[in-house]
Amino acid sequence: MTNVKYMDEDVLIKKAMELIINELGPVEAIRFTNLFKGKKMDSVKRHREWQKTLDKTKFFDDVFVD
Repeated sequence: MTNVKYMDEDVLIKKAMELIINELGPVEAIRFTNLFKGKKMDSVKRHREWQKTLDKTKFFDDVFVD
């Protein structure tokens, strides 16, 4: 059985980005990395999702403390 040692994550990312930039060029490398970013949620949708999880009684008690 062989002993496997993994690269530090920062080193791995740096080497991978250098490789991608060298092979694709800087513009295409940025395009490639942006493919994996999640799309931002619309602010109204995000607010509605937050409201669904909100305990209104606790929220009002926290905001309107005597």
